[in-house]
Amino acid sequence: MTHRIYTTSFASVYPLYVAKAEKKGRTKAEVDEILRWLTGYTPEGLEAEIAAKTDFQTFFASAPRLNPARVEITGVVCGVRVEDIEEPLMREIRYLDKLIDELAKGKAMAKILRGPA
Repeated sequence: MTHRIYTTSFASVYPLYVAKAEKKGRTKAEVDEILRWLTGYTPEGLEAEIAAKTDFQTFFASAPRLNPARVEITGVVCGVRVEDIEEPLMREIRYLDKLIDELAKGKAMAKILRGPA
């Protein structure tokens, strides 16, 4: 079951991230900002990955620059501590899930992006 998410297209999950954020009064632009911070994609690069229906494995493997500060992302997603996930790709996916959760919970963008308050 775990490997199924790897072949799932990022484009099929992206609208769910946006919907989760918008349901809580946040924006698509904020979701995109999180994605760009995490992966280093430009706005055009992100749109290209979505249009190409890239799977999660390729999305993260092709990321221009995974943010080194992502290791500061801690907490629980789906009942599992993010920092305890050993499988590298699943950890990257859960980092993203955790950031979207923080956005939906109303956390300030500077804190989500692991910057000064």
